[in-house]
Amino acid sequence: MKFQLDEQQGGNSISRQEGQKVWVNGQVHQRSLLVPWRGEVQAWDAARFEDLGEAHFERILALKPELVVFGSGARLRFLRPAIYRCLIDARIGVETMDMAAACRTYNVLASEGRSVLAALLIEAQG
Repeated sequence: MKFQLDEQQGGNSISRQEGQKVWVNGQVHQRSLLVPWRGEVQAWDAARFEDLGEAHFERILALKPELVVFGSGARLRFLRPAIYRCLIDARIGVETMDMAAACRTYNVLASEGRSVLAALLIEAQG
């Protein structure tokens, strides 16, 4: 799915999501990643939904978003809140969506100037 690109001054933008691929700032990514509203897009060492743990979400704290949009993969799957408790305790909102919805929502929020981070799970093909 291609997205209408609304250029953000100095911000990150997701231009396309198709299957297990996401294009951020024109660059294709085929592994899980963290996309902050500003700054460097980072690899996210998360290969399978079942393996996600607290440490995966603790890493997000340093980026200081006000909201995390978690893309759970091709279909919507919810994590146990204990896994992302560190974000809740830091008063960071967490929304869970399938990958396509997470990409669209991230773009809308980032274009509004919100300090949002997309945590996108791209599961390893095996």
